[in-house]
Amino acid sequence: MTGSKQFRKRTKSFGRGRLLRKAIQNANEVLPGQKAPEGETDLRWQAVIAVSLFSNTHPEEVWDFTYQWGKSSDEDLRSAIATCILEHLLGDHFELIFPRVERAVKSSPEFADTFSRIWKFDQACEPGNEKRVDSLMSECNPAS
Repeated sequence: MTGSKQFRKRTKSFGRGRLLRKAIQNANEVLPGQKAPEGETDLRWQAVIAVSLFSNTHPEEVWDFTYQWGKSSDEDLRSAIATCILEHLLGDHFELIFPRVERAVKSSPEFADTFSRIWKFDQACEPGNEKRVDSLMSECNPAS
């Protein structure tokens, strides 16, 4: 790779990292708020979606955000984290993220609830991975 291509790649990555930090900062300001009234745009969900846009390129930073807010006492916020971020992290970065999810599920009932709300996509649907997800899911929902 030529020097100019390396520079463009690094500066593009830096720019996306800066945008991610801004998205996380904005989300951290909005997420302690309340669920929007029925029929209104929920700024909290919009903030979670903004962070989710970086799950493919910055899984480490997005995981930290997911872990923080996936333990929230707010059920609606846990649903947003599960469906907008966590299931996509597992779909794109299963080997990196799943061991962390296992630890989080075992240490936090709230995070276990967050995990129980996901759907499986991509890498999480691969046969060996799907069994691991299903097994952990059964620990979250022992009555199912």
